[in-house]
Amino acid sequence: MEWFLNGISELLSVLATDIELLLSPSWWSANSVALFNILMIDLTLAADNAIVVGMAASRVEPHIRTKVIFWGIAGAVILRIIFASITQQLLQVIGLTLAGGILLLFVCWKMYKQIIDSDAHSIDAVERDLAAPLEAHKATSFWSALWTIILADLSMSLDNVLAVAGAAGESTLVLVIGLAVAIILMAVASTYIAKLLHRFPWIAWIGLIIILYVALSMIYTDTHRIVCVNYGVGCSETLWDGIMHRLGLGN
Repeated sequence: MEWFLNGISELLSVLATDIELLLSPSWWSANSVALFNILMIDLTLAADNAIVVGMAASRVEPHIRTKVIFWGIAGAVILRIIFASITQQLLQVIGLTLAGGILLLFVCWKMYKQIIDSDAHSIDAVERDLAAPLEAHKATSFWSALWTIILADLSMSLDNVLAVAGAAGESTLVLVIGLAVAIILMAVASTYIAKLLHRFPWIAWIGLIIILYVALSMIYTDTHRIVCVNYGVGCSETLWDGIMHRLGLGN
């Protein structure tokens, strides 16, 4: 519990210190790409929560569905805050960013499978299940449905925070903004976003490409950090720098 409280304290401390940067046009300009990437990541990943919560809620008695949905979303919010409090600190440890990038590659693979198989577990199908009468022998308990949501939230929250932290880089303020946007979208507009992504799958493809770039960037950057520590070369080159240099466009 102490590490969690320390992480939250550090997040709040940095936010209190850097809050004045939100009034600086130069800060927004410098972080515009990271913020756009985070927005697309949040949009792409927010839909999963609506589908998982809706599927679980459709399997319980109608009179407790509101409670399942509320606590499912609340659990996801809590998990995102917990992961955010420690993820950026852990990514500063040499080797863990590389591991995080590899994990994000797996997330990209899952997203790719979901996009090409878009008819599976669509939000429209989930809403039809919610509206249809529940057969008594198929009903599950409140705790069973909530446990299903929590297990799914563990994966989704880690995926979201890891991708956002990777896109935010070393800026804790950008990470906090990304976390806030993710929570708002998940709590207020996740169902609408799920329908939007189903109707316009190209949005999901953009999100997938951004997350793939973040994953490759994390792998590339940490690999260079490892090489830098051991051999003293490649210490400051990012993935973008590397691409520019290979194209002969770098400084």
